[in-house]
Amino acid sequence: MKKLLYPIVIGLLAVGLTACGSNDEADKKNDEKETKTTEAQKSKETAKATEEQQKKMEEMQKKLDKQKVDEKKTVAIVNDEKITGAEYNTVLSTTQMQMQQFGQDPTSKEGAKQIKEQTINSLVGQTLLLQAADEKGYTASKAEIEKQLAKIKEQYETEEKFQEAMKQAGLNSKMLNTQIAENIPYTKYVDKEIKVEEPTDEEIQKYYDQIAEQSKASGQEVKKLDEMKPQIKEQLEQQKKQEKLVKHVEELQKKAKVDIKI
Repeated sequence: MKKLLYPIVIGLLAVGLTACGSNDEADKKNDEKETKTTEAQKSKETAKATEEQQKKMEEMQKKLDKQKVDEKKTVAIVNDEKITGAEYNTVLSTTQMQMQQFGQDPTSKEGAKQIKEQTINSLVGQTLLLQAADEKGYTASKAEIEKQLAKIKEQYETEEKFQEAMKQAGLNSKMLNTQIAENIPYTKYVDKEIKVEEPTDEEIQKYYDQIAEQSKASGQEVKKLDEMKPQIKEQLEQQKKQEKLVKHVEELQKKAKVDIKI
């Protein structure tokens, strides 16, 4: 509404100032000229800043791309199962994005070393868990895969946005379907085989106290424990399951034959 009214107000003021003499009119024209010059300068500075930011992003992407390996290269062998460069690059892209979200530079010397180790460890761990899931007979049906794919697509407004998201993640339709087909038995295995005890009231209270303290420190409103209890319980269960999963992978790795090739 303000944007619509602003030109009308300026127009009325201009009419009122017309009879005030030539000096006022000249001052008005000078003010308008200065305003236009200032706006043009700001626009130029904004365009320059945008261009510089774009260049930085392109330079960063080039550095990130250099961390990728040949798609056909074997990066690791886990119990006679090869992990390819294509698989490595997919997980690498995700790890790079996660690191950037936490304000870390994945292209620094330390960052590059960390991201390589993290990517390899993640792939080896996933492969070991998938092998264990296969041994236990966990599978994914065509209907389950299609249902999961539909859920993923629902998150995007259009097919074009979905395709763009896949492109940014370094995926294509075949790779996504493969990941879904692997993720379903993996999820079944973790849900059935990795059991954790329910969080105790003491653990929930301790977690709540930590959240309450952080919220107060940042000036945020603190919700009551009863309101947050289901969410806290779920979070604690996930933490426990993750900790147990890490230990489970370590046990699987002790019994496995793992050969890292990069």
